[in-house]
Amino acid sequence: MLSRMQGRKRQGSQNRMGKRRERPTTLRTLCEHLKLSPATVSVVINNAPAAKAIPQQTKDRILKTARRLNYRANFFARSLSLKRGFTVGVLLPELSEGYAVAIMSGIEDQLLKEGYFYFVASHRGQPDLIEEYPLMLIDRAVEGIILVNTQLANALSVPAVTISGHRRVKGVLNVGVDNEKGAFLAMEHIVKLGHTKIAFFKGHPGSADTTYRWRGVCRAASTLGVRIAPELTLQLQSGASHPGPSLPEEGYESARKLLATGRPFTALVAFNDISAIGAVRAFRDAGLRVPEDVSVIGFDDIQAAAYLTPRLTTVRQPLRRMGEIAAEQLLARISNGKGRGAQQISVDPELVMRESTCEPRR
Repeated sequence: MLSRMQGRKRQGSQNRMGKRRERPTTLRTLCEHLKLSPATVSVVINNAPAAKAIPQQTKDRILKTARRLNYRANFFARSLSLKRGFTVGVLLPELSEGYAVAIMSGIEDQLLKEGYFYFVASHRGQPDLIEEYPLMLIDRAVEGIILVNTQLANALSVPAVTISGHRRVKGVLNVGVDNEKGAFLAMEHIVKLGHTKIAFFKGHPGSADTTYRWRGVCRAASTLGVRIAPELTLQLQSGASHPGPSLPEEGYESARKLLATGRPFTALVAFNDISAIGAVRAFRDAGLRVPEDVSVIGFDDIQAAAYLTPRLTTVRQPLRRMGEIAAEQLLARISNGKGRGAQQISVDPELVMRESTCEPRR
């Protein structure tokens, strides 16, 4: 009697809940279906280095069958067996349009391709968070950390790679563009067009790139015989104790301050594309034409730069590729060890001439 009641109860529960959920496909079931060894199937599913030795036709058949049978690798089982978490941390000043997003797209693509998960934290330039966040990420069992435009004071207990991190730290690899060379290219372009009365936006105080770009500007001015006028030089967020994300508004307001000085200038060399975009809007609101009245050049070549009116002349740094390189190098260090000594991978900047610069009016 009790058995019948239990049977009816199970049947009623099953009717109320609908069809019973099918059990997930196991690795063993998948291997039996494919008539392949668990080792072969496992290295393909997990995209392990040994998968390179397996014919592409076999790999395609394994992945196709796994999708059809709705097989999903057990992440926790894999982590326990290999004693690894397959997770890294990414620390950056802020997540905003332009620079950070372009770099993150490269980091993300590379990590996902290698089967890694990641945590992202933004410190907004606050020294206590810059010091604390890497430790918090390590507490969450990340295997390595990528630091974007963030100064690392000391070595970490896990492998680390920096992007635009100019402070040398033992065992930490840095990936960066030659900022001094890029700023020289921008100045050289403006001066060769015939501009001598040039305004400048210096970078944020504390930015890892500010010193090197300004050094390039000064070297170019000295080489090309151009005077840098202090009254036409403004530093972005100069009064901020902790400079925030770069926004078009700061470029807009800084451009208005330049106009308010009453000092004539025919070109603006901006620290980055975001500030250049704001400046172009301010000049046009003041009744000036870009580039006929004021030429404007930026730095970074963010995605929006090619779609402005006018399209922005700028210095391109391959942000997406820099993110990919950083992720590649970090995963290699996780696999092979922490690395030996400080290292540097430099990528070359490139001048991209568009519509926002021309010869000055005579």
